[in-house]
Amino acid sequence: MSAVQQTSEVQGAASARPNAMPVVRHRDTAIYLLLTVLVFGAWQFSRLRLFDAASDTAYWIGVTGGSLMLLLLLYPVRKRFRFMRNFGHGKYWFIAHMVLGIAGPLLILIHSTFKTGSLNAAVALYSMLIVAGSGVVGRYLYVRIHRGLYGEQASLAELRSSAGLQHDNVKSRLHFAPLVEARLFDFEAQVAGKKDQHTRHLWNVSVLPIKQFLTYRWCAQHLNTQLAELGAQRGWSRDELRARQAKARAIAFDYLASVVRVAQFGSFVRLFSLWHVLHVPLLYVMVVSAVVHVVAVHIY
Repeated sequence: MSAVQQTSEVQGAASARPNAMPVVRHRDTAIYLLLTVLVFGAWQFSRLRLFDAASDTAYWIGVTGGSLMLLLLLYPVRKRFRFMRNFGHGKYWFIAHMVLGIAGPLLILIHSTFKTGSLNAAVALYSMLIVAGSGVVGRYLYVRIHRGLYGEQASLAELRSSAGLQHDNVKSRLHFAPLVEARLFDFEAQVAGKKDQHTRHLWNVSVLPIKQFLTYRWCAQHLNTQLAELGAQRGWSRDELRARQAKARAIAFDYLASVVRVAQFGSFVRLFSLWHVLHVPLLYVMVVSAVVHVVAVHIY
């Protein structure tokens, strides 16, 4: 390969656009971090001992939290009754469902001061926490399937085209590192060849991300080495070398991530359907236990 070709290809690697999925990952991280902070804040607030669970203040906080939990039931009701489907866009109903599913349990936790004084209160509280946790899991699965298989395949095809990562393309943006190209193609071939229906879903969700991580680490190390050698030949500055290394690694990372998302799509769809089967009965258990708790509080 000529020096002109090498320089051109490395410059191509530097101009590669990162895939949009890192934005989704950062958004997920921010949401889960926010949930952790909110729960921790509610626990710290309860330690101030401004009121106890039997006070009027705790009672009305519980009423507000319970009302929010009842309102979130409008989302599944809307999906069941056809006449309600014309009331607003489903996206906003889902967002409202998630917000209520966070705010309601938080208020209930504050209402309880993180303590259970009776068996029915314990059942109501823990069933609510299980349903809330189930909702977080459901959101994680939903985000990974809402684009659809066609959307994920189109994203992978677009990434292949922009990076030149096709088997019949001899001028890809990673052509200066043929071992990396070969490793990426081999990874995709192995993933596509995993056809055993009994183990595929479990393998895709548990083993495949680990394999993706290890493959990326190998590719990143090799890309750094290759570009360092080219940088020494071309006289690149340290900042320029680091920028080129980062963008070359981004190509490999996004390619592997897209391959994994396509492979995992069917698995997440399957898991989401199983989650839905479990989530709905848990929701009913929560409602029944909450009603029993409210009745018991007013009777005794």
